[in-house]
Amino acid sequence: MLFDFDRISPENRYKLLVSTVVPRPIAWVVTLDLEGRLNAAPFSFFNAVSQDPPVVVIGIGGRGPGRSKDTAVNIRNHPEFVVNLVNEERAEAMNVTAIDWGPEIRELEEAGLSTIPSVKVKPPRIAASPVAMECVKHATVELGTDRSVVFGRVLAMHVRDDAVLDAVKCHIDTPKLDLIGRMHGRGWYARTRDRFEMPRIAVSEWENRPELPEKRAAD
Repeated sequence: MLFDFDRISPENRYKLLVSTVVPRPIAWVVTLDLEGRLNAAPFSFFNAVSQDPPVVVIGIGGRGPGRSKDTAVNIRNHPEFVVNLVNEERAEAMNVTAIDWGPEIRELEEAGLSTIPSVKVKPPRIAASPVAMECVKHATVELGTDRSVVFGRVLAMHVRDDAVLDAVKCHIDTPKLDLIGRMHGRGWYARTRDRFEMPRIAVSEWENRPELPEKRAAD
């Protein structure tokens, strides 16, 4: 079935996107406002898009026409932020920080979370997060009066010690991180434990592959 995005509402476009682009990693973003207050909020329009320079991208929606979310406002005013990743153990705490709080509320305190000072940026990282990326704004693309896409250059990454297999070679025990991702609807998530391995194919392997039985029969 064809869905012509020019003919459907923004709400229905959103439903189609989040129901099919799955699973989506979660950026649990910590920022500071101009008064130095911490803000923490999760976003699933998120991914890594470049290794050199190392860049992650976050799509930040709005509260309504002309009303940006606190995270977007904070990054606009203070370009440093921390992207924390979410494991299943902290899923409920992450969900608490997703509540539509006012800017005066300390989301991390409401969720019972503590922070650790960052090394290269002013906003701290979430202590319980298995992975945290210290970032500085690389660029922002405004998508309207209340929505933006933020590109963050990663200055440093913290990975929980027990998930580091070889620090010199930067080998990480990814399954041990137990990360989760967003699925469809307002409350569905996915675990990253169910996986399968499929090695990449070299050109030489493909060119020298055995002929398929049906091809030999046709010849």
